[in-house]
Parts: sequence; structure tokens; C-alpha cells
Amino acid sequence: MQRVGRMAFAAVLAIWTQGTADCRASDAAVPSASKLQRITDYFNHEVAAGKLPGATVLIQQHGKPVYLKCFGVRDVATKAATTPDTIFALHSMTKPITSVAAMMLIDKGKLALADPVAKFIPAFADLKVGIESVAANGKPVLKLVPPNRPVTIDDLLRHTSGITYEYIGGELIKKAYEDGHIFDGPFDNRIFAERIAQLPLARQPGTLWRYGHSTDVLGRVIEIVSGQTLYQFERERIFDPLGMTSTKYTLESTDERARMAEPLPGDTILKQSEALRRAHPEWQSGGGGLVSTLTDYARFAQMILEGGQLDGKRYLSAAAFKAMTTDHIGPGSGVERDYFYFPGDGFGFGYGFAVRTDPGEAKPPPPGSIGELKWDGGSGTYFGVDPKLDMIYILMQQTQNERGRITPAFKQLVYDAFAATD
Repeated sequence: MQRVGRMAFAAVLAIWTQGTADCRASDAAVPSASKLQRITDYFNHEVAAGKLPGATVLIQQHGKPVYLKCFGVRDVATKAATTPDTIFALHSMTKPITSVAAMMLIDKGKLALADPVAKFIPAFADLKVGIESVAANGKPVLKLVPPNRPVTIDDLLRHTSGITYEYIGGELIKKAYEDGHIFDGPFDNRIFAERIAQLPLARQPGTLWRYGHSTDVLGRVIEIVSGQTLYQFERERIFDPLGMTSTKYTLESTDERARMAEPLPGDTILKQSEALRRAHPEWQSGGGGLVSTLTDYARFAQMILEGGQLDGKRYLSAAAFKAMTTDHIGPGSGVERDYFYFPGDGFGFGYGFAVRTDPGEAKPPPPGSIGELKWDGGSGTYFGVDPKLDMIYILMQQTQNERGRITPAFKQLVYDAFAATD
């Protein structure tokens, strides 16, 4: 392991284990030391080959770390070593946190899954659905029709709102997003949600699972219902109670900025994405704006593993937790899955998490367990929660170029370590 630097390794372990539940009696498999070494060898190779500047990796079972390693550097320009308190841009690994925040308001009776979004953001009352068709002259045209029903909070949580990302969908929908200039000038969650409301939905609400800005709009709803900014609400209800001191939307000190991980100079898409995120500190993007550390996110993931509670404090009711971790887009739901389907083979989707529902179609099946939860981010961040093994695993890295290759390899290595045979 690289030298920890600011925080001694023993201190990091103390932070994680302080007050956590005692090791629960379990017949779950335990990882093999020799197979864990394969994870070390893999990431050492990636760094040495220049594919990755650095990474931090955690596997935690029964509330205790069984594997913690830091690799490479947080920034090739400064050559500062990667440490457990290195800060990474989470990108879409922000979504599970924002979804938990929304479920907290549902628990309090201040928000309901069936609530129309227009109840909180009036501009959503005038939504139109964009239907791509061909005009009489043979040219493609985007026909605007009314939605069959209002977009609801349930739609925002499960990505069935019809709201998309500007790079996903048909060409005319993508052009409408481009023409909407949703990232122009200064904007906060209020302005951004109103801009989204002016754009056509890609599909009728409730009919298609499509990744998009739904969780960003959900962040604005949280602000309206709570009377706080999204960060204020999440800090008060999630970050401070869990001890997630480095999880925020904007870095506030020289020390924090020095701990920030940077992608390689040639990782163009991520560099551009990060430049956009940092250029808008006023925008607290509930779908992708948080930065965090391995130590912080481990606290959040452990809380999810323990059913919405940690250290004697309950964050989600049993009913809310069950709703979050139940597949809402499976057979009988009426929801199709588009080509840009992130949960993957064997997975459905709950509220903020992919939920493993079956072994999948691949032979052999993808690694993992029925009932596992996971999510990742465009910056290469990745985490999973496996109740069967009483285990969480987290990968923090900053790469868009290599994430499609590294993250599945990482997950395979994690589950290989717990396998009884090679």
C-alpha cells in the first residue's frame, strides 16, 4: 500500500470500525488472501501501464475492512500519492444518495411517490412528449404530443420520467436538448429544473427506463419540500450523522482541493465533464455533482447494507428501504429497457440502485449474488452491496476512457476472491 500520508492507516480503520455493528455471526464465504492479491496485482499493472493515474479500493465484510489498498497518484502533475482520504468526483454515484434523501421525505409524509412533479415545479404541468416521425416532404420531424399522464416522483426515482441525457436517445431529441442550452450561464437547481421542463420527454411517462436528468429534478423537489438547499438537507440528514465530512458539491478549502483526484490529461471526455461540473459551483446536481472519499462512501454503503441504519441510528424506515431495493422495472411493470441500459445483465432497478434479480443471460453468469445492489459513475467510481456475503466493495478512480474495462474486471476479481474454487 502507498504511504497513507495525512491519515495513518490505523486511524482510517478506527474511523470505519468505530461504533459499527459487531461482526455478525454468518456462514458467508470469506475472501482468499491469495485471490485478494490478484486485485493488487491488477491495479498495480494498470497504474504501471499508464492506463490509470491511481485508485483506492475497499472490500468490507461484517462491518470490517478485509481489503484496503491505494494505488498510484491522485494527480500525475503533482505526483501526490493516492490515499484513503483522496477526494473523487462521484458523478452518477451521487444518485443513490439523492434517492435516499427523497425517501427520507417520503418517510416523513412530506412527499409521496404518486405526487406529480408539477405539484412542486409548476412548469412540469406543460410538458410535451417528442415523437420522432417523418413529414410529408420526407424530412424527420419531432411531433409534440401531450403526456398520457403526469410525471411523478416515482418516475424520477426509477428513471421512467421520459427525461433523458443530452447524449442519449434519437437524433431529434438530442438536438432538442442541445438547442435548450441547459448548461448555459450560471444556474442552480431551480433554473435547471425549469430548463428541463421546457424540453420534450423522450417517451411517455412510465413506459421506458432511460437514464437521464431525472435525479437532478428530484434534487430540486427535495429543496422545495425541505426548504433547504440540496446540500444543506443531505448534510443535515445524511453526511453529518454518518461522518461523511468530505462529501459535498463544492470543495471549500486548499486542503480539500489538494486531495482532489484528477484524470489523466488524455481522458478527454472526463476532463470536459469535470470542467463543466467545476465551472458551476452554484449547481448542486443531485444526479452527478458530489465529490467524496473512499472512507466517506464506505459509511453510506454500510448503512445500506444494514438495511437503512448504522450505529444505532435509522436513516430509512424498513418500508422505505424495501421500496428502494425492490425491482420496479421488471416483468409486469409495463416498463421497457432501452439500449442504454445501465443496470446490466441480471439486474432490475429500484430507487437509486440496480437490484440483482436473477443470474442473467450470460454463460457463465456475471459475478455477484441475487439481491445485490450496485451503482457506478461516469468518472469510473463503482460500488456494490451484497447482503448474502454481508459485504460492500468500493472502487474510487477517475477515468472515463478505461472504466468500461476496469470496473467489470474489478467486480470479477472481488467475487473471485470469495469463490470456493478458481
